[in-house]
Order: sequence, then structure tokens, then C-alpha cells
Amino acid sequence: MRTTDDWITTPITRDLLRGALDLERTEHGLLPHRLPASARAQNNDGQLAMAESQPSGVRLALRTRATALELDTLPTKRAYVGAPPRPDGVYDLLVDGRTAGRGSVAGGNTLTIDMTTGTAGVEPGPVGTLRFADLPEGDKDIEIWLPHNETTELVALRTDAPVEPAPDPGRRVWLHHGSSISHGSDAASPTTTWPALAASLGGVELVNLGLGGGALLDPFTARAMRDTPADLISVKIGINVVNADLMRLRAFGPAVHGFLDTIREGHPTAPLLVVSPILCPVHEDTPGPLAPDFTDGGVRFVATGDPAERASGKLTLNVIRDELSRIVTQRAADDENLYHLDGRELYGEADAADLPLPDGIHPDAATHRLIGERFAKLAFADRGAFAG
Repeated sequence: MRTTDDWITTPITRDLLRGALDLERTEHGLLPHRLPASARAQNNDGQLAMAESQPSGVRLALRTRATALELDTLPTKRAYVGAPPRPDGVYDLLVDGRTAGRGSVAGGNTLTIDMTTGTAGVEPGPVGTLRFADLPEGDKDIEIWLPHNETTELVALRTDAPVEPAPDPGRRVWLHHGSSISHGSDAASPTTTWPALAASLGGVELVNLGLGGGALLDPFTARAMRDTPADLISVKIGINVVNADLMRLRAFGPAVHGFLDTIREGHPTAPLLVVSPILCPVHEDTPGPLAPDFTDGGVRFVATGDPAERASGKLTLNVIRDELSRIVTQRAADDENLYHLDGRELYGEADAADLPLPDGIHPDAATHRLIGERFAKLAFADRGAFAG
């Protein structure tokens, strides 16, 4: 066992982190954010505040000779009234780009959410420690991917040899925005969310703005994307707009145009891929809002809208797919770097028969892999939107 004197404590600073747009100093350490302070100041939605603080795609990137390391963190774990307990968040360790370990941190705060009333409360808990030992000898690049679904305050980093920021890999940066599916809901680990898998297969650096429940065409999210350096950009739009019953067709089209206009202010010529929703039988032709169903002891989601209301402008996934296709076709006449991808090419009717969405909305781990592999094949191929 190592003693305290054996460890080198390295301050956790911005240059050791990738995938975060902001870092907040807390009483415990640093809290990575995936939206900047300017965006957070304009948000009044607790769901979005929770989602953007969950570090999907955020990772420590180190160069070191260390063979052992410890990372102290303060996680905030979620519990849902009426639903089974959730597993602890997962940390993935990569050494020279290859998976080399996986772990979790016990303890931490507990955020209890009642989905039927919209109320929540936090019970404070202790800081915990993640340990990885028996790492390869010699210089190496280490990445520690933080849990994609667990707010994580970074408290301290200890190693048995000095560390420095990992060198810039020189890869293109892919900035992606989407819903909880892009956030990684129900993926097995942070490197196996579909965007992380697609980024690995495409050989790019990921900045993941997948925000559970928060892909709602918010102007502050568009401005965050406008101001974030990126070589490749994608936006996956639709499911949250429907399940929140946020707007009607009259508002949706101009909101999409405005969102894309804002991104283009900062990235006038970058490849920009608009992705429509994957197949989701719950909402294909039935509007929102979405509601939880605890009938069988677990949680499933059901659409509570009336399909007849489509005539008055209520949105469904099929309506949104048609509108996104129309908008991209119209804009592409003046924007040669704008592309469209029908989300059912990533997950469609045949896939739903083989790999049904367990809760009616979110893909499981196997489906994340399927979507990631298909996105990489379609987007990064020679004729794809992100062809190198």
C-alpha cells in the first residue's frame, strides 16, 4: 500500500480537461459544465441544469509515467421516486487510446426526483475515490472519461509520477448537440454512448452537447455552439420538442432556422449535419406530452397527446422529420456544407423489432453501439457529411 508521501497531487486545471465548455469553482473543487455561464444564466429549467452538469464526453487527458492514480470526486447520484435504484456512474480509463479499466465512486450527494410532481431534493454525501493501479510502465497518454450521467465535482488528482496535459492529438473537433439519446441515457459507460463510439470510429475529438430533455432549440444553446471551436457540427433535433409538447409547427420551422442561423454565425463553412429523430414508436404519430408509467414496477414512458391534434399543428416525429427535410433542402441551395440525415437510418423499424427501446424512449447499450457504428459509417465515409 502506498503512503501519503508516495503520491504527487496535481491541481486539476482546464488544460487537463477535454469536452467541457466551462469550469465552475465549488467549495469542493471544480465542476465541469457543458454549457457556458452565459447560457446557464438564461436557463430556468432544472432538468436542463442537471443535464448540462452531467459530464457526457468530458475527460481528463494526461501524459505521465505513473503506474497508479487516484481521483477524488463528489458525485451527485439520481434517484427517482417509484423507480428501481440506479447504478453508480461509470468512469472509463483509456491508455494510449485503448480501454484499460473501469470504475465507480461510492458515496456522494443524492438527488431524489419525483417525476409525477416535478419536485426534487438533495441529500448531501461524502467525497469518494476512484483508483486505478498496475498501469503500464513508461510514458503514456491517459484519459479518464467521467460518468456521462452523474454530475461530478473534481476534488483531487494523485499519481505516483508527475503528470502533464496530454499533447493535442491534432484530430478534427466534432461538436454534437442532441437529446438524452445523444447524452447517453442507458449506455453502459461514457465511452460507449453512441456519439463517443462514433467519434472513436471517425478519428475525431468529441464535444458532446447531448442534453437529456434539453434539445429544445434554445437560443443560448445555439450561441454556445456558435462560440465553440469546431471543425464538424451536427444537431439532432426532434424528440424533446415532441415529448415536452413545447411548440406547434408554426413555431418549429422558424426556431430551426434561427438555431441554424446562429450556428452559422460562428461556423459559416463547417460541415453542418441536421439529424432527424430515430424511430420511436411512442411518438411517431402521437403528440406529447410524455408521461412516466410505473405500472409494472419499472418505468416506461407513454405519449399522452391526441393524434387528431396534428391537424391543428401539434408535432409528432413524422411531422418533424418532414419539416427538417424541407428546411435543409431549402437552405442547402445556398449552403453547400449543410447536410441532412434521416434518423431512421440509424435506428428504424427493423431495429425496433430486434432491439426494442426498453422504456419506450431510450436505447440500451447494444443499440447505442448500433447507432454509433451506423453514424460513423454514414457521416465519416468518403461521401459522408464529415468525410475527411
